[in-house]
Amino acid sequence: MPTYRAFEATGVHNLQLVERELSDPAPGQVRLRVAACGVCHTDVLAVEGLRGDPSRPLVPGHEIVGVIDAVGAGVTAWQPGDRVGVGFLNGQCGECEPCRRGDFVNCRNQEQTGTTIDGGYAEVAYARASGLVRIPDGLSAIDAAPLLCAGLTTFVALQQGPTRAGALVAVQGIGGLGHLALQYARRLGYRVAAVARGTQKEAYARQLGAHEYIDSSSTDPGAALSALGGASVIVATASSGASMDPLVRGLAPNGKLVVVGAAPDPLTVSTPDLIFGTHSIVGSLTGSSVENEDNLAFSLAHDIRPSVEVMPFTQALAAYERMLSGEARFRVVLDMAA
Repeated sequence: MPTYRAFEATGVHNLQLVERELSDPAPGQVRLRVAACGVCHTDVLAVEGLRGDPSRPLVPGHEIVGVIDAVGAGVTAWQPGDRVGVGFLNGQCGECEPCRRGDFVNCRNQEQTGTTIDGGYAEVAYARASGLVRIPDGLSAIDAAPLLCAGLTTFVALQQGPTRAGALVAVQGIGGLGHLALQYARRLGYRVAAVARGTQKEAYARQLGAHEYIDSSSTDPGAALSALGGASVIVATASSGASMDPLVRGLAPNGKLVVVGAAPDPLTVSTPDLIFGTHSIVGSLTGSSVENEDNLAFSLAHDIRPSVEVMPFTQALAAYERMLSGEARFRVVLDMAA
């Protein structure tokens, strides 16, 4: 029986390289040979046992790029040899009420790649056909992998409200998400402000597209944004609710604070800061598979690329720990060929 290698997470902070039997894809699914897989902070849900049954072996990873080598029954739009990606959402059912209303992101029957279903820390991965993303020529597997999650998340967040060209848009946090959000915001035609602690990242933030830089450790970022005229959209990527608290006061009238950074502490806001100026706070998870194709096409056309550190597949645990340390600049990607 043919086998493939995969890293299984069980319990807490335990990744083991194992051999798995190769199986045919189920109806409606495809099987792909993984070329690269990004390492994302969300992988802690699998590796640190923050899921329903941590004793069940699970392969982490949801920024997968590979080539289809088999298709299941009923799959007609995809063929062996197609170069595809799989993001955090493993494919919508097409039958639940959100799907019937075109809200595929909130499908009630959708698996989460690498969290509720096996992901890409493996030589082989499986996915619903409805969750596949075509990878355009000209975009490498290494560059495409982080764009499937970190890229899509910020690309969609920046489009949460009608914002005119030239309006002020702010990105809080210049890390794995924020360094891509700055590039998208600049290419979308906005006046871009970067918000981060300290001055160490100012030069890089400006290189990525920021017109303005706000050091939140030395000034109130909400007041600073207000002094610039107020932001139509603020994309908050930092994993800290407390760091987001002052941002609402930096919104322009009808502005939105879009939260994409999952934080362990709550975000606290004064009700007058919402009422006066008609401000709003919204969460944004990710986008659909076809929106991800828009994201990749936009990234390719405007030369948007992630800053990555590449590590061999066999060093998946070290790559995960590198990501977890916060020292990676800015995304870690597993290369199956290395």
